Amino acid sequence: MGLETKRLILREWKDSDLEPFAALNSDPEVMEFFPKTMKLDETAAMIDRIKARHAEDGFCLWATEEKETGDFIGFVGLGRPLFEAKFMPCVEIGWRLARSYWGKGYAPEAAIEVLRDGFENYGLDEIVSFTAALNSKSIRVMEKISMCRNPDDDFDHPNVPDGHHLKPHVLYRITQRDWRAKS
Repeated sequence: MGLETKRLILREWKDSDLEPFAALNSDPEVMEFFPKTMKLDETAAMIDRIKARHAEDGFCLWATEEKETGDFIGFVGLGRPLFEAKFMPCVEIGWRLARSYWGKGYAPEAAIEVLRDGFENYGLDEIVSFTAALNSKSIRVMEKISMCRNPDDDFDHPNVPDGHHLKPHVLYRITQRDWRAKS
């Protein structure tokens, strides 16, 4: 199971992914738009949650590797956020890549394939993505994959402490109909 693009393999998680994923999650630059970095045990728990959601939903945040090298580079995929917000319930597309793989177009390349999978194979009507309002890099990816923002949908993330500079979030969306029109 999994997905494939020209340069990437999106696959189920392996035990060998833990250490590189923990390194990625402990990198302050990678985690700049999250309230804190993650420790090894937090990363292991996250992988367990991803695997459990995969078993339940069929889709997930796929472990992502570079075809040419076989290197684990992060994740790209779909998930169901669990906090309360006016746009819930929803399916979210998300990504997190190791810093050394930034700027290569990997996030939009994989995200386009994940959108295709979500709409064609899972029959989703809409997929959203959100990030801290300051995260211009992820916003750029959302726009590259044809997602649209309505400022009325922006929100304060309930899991970020009040007064924290990362609390304001932007929400982007794409419907299956819009995706089909742009594909």
